[in-house]
Amino acid sequence: MKLKFLLFLVPLLALAVLAYPHLHNHFTRFQQARRADTEVTRIAPKLHNGDLIFQTSTSAQSQAIQLATHSPYSHCGILFERGGEWRVFEAVQPVSETSLAHWTARGKGGRFVVKRLHDAETVLTSSALQRLQAAGEQYRGKSYDLYFGWSDDRIYCSELLWKMYQQATGREIGELQTLREFDLSHPAVQAKLKERYGNRIPLTEKVISPVRMFESKELVEVR
Repeated sequence: MKLKFLLFLVPLLALAVLAYPHLHNHFTRFQQARRADTEVTRIAPKLHNGDLIFQTSTSAQSQAIQLATHSPYSHCGILFERGGEWRVFEAVQPVSETSLAHWTARGKGGRFVVKRLHDAETVLTSSALQRLQAAGEQYRGKSYDLYFGWSDDRIYCSELLWKMYQQATGREIGELQTLREFDLSHPAVQAKLKERYGNRIPLTEKVISPVRMFESKELVEVR
């Protein structure tokens, strides 16, 4: 009887061990989705078109960006309300938009920070918002720029937002840098640079990082 019980129990235990990582990941995603829905519900009444949103990405390159910029913020997007739903326009692969809830759940811990022009009430008129959306639409469908170049052929997240605001309002949100100004000393950063550029790292290329935009004096936090 004991042998039969063990023969029945052992496969069940083995199945449980094999299934645990999948179940754990599923539960973690479920928790993040719930947390994201809660945060979106809380912040939605306070949002305005043109607000900028920042998060810690879970992408493969996020760690390198965080280390090089000394900031947890490695991804950003811009908010527009469409059909009663808040959407995030962003440079991913390709440049596109997604719901705020989905965007939030995709980030680390479902956490995010929203920022706005300090004088948005006077700057972001209806015509300015139309120009801002039009500036973004010219990039829709473009490929994500893994090499962080400054041309418009491909585009990365903070570059998209910086160029949209500069073109629509004349505002430059965040100070442009060159790649050599980042902290490139960490092995994880060096490995990513080697993967992307080989031995020809474009140290003089203009770059705008998420944290430079996040820390811009042009912006205030939406609470």
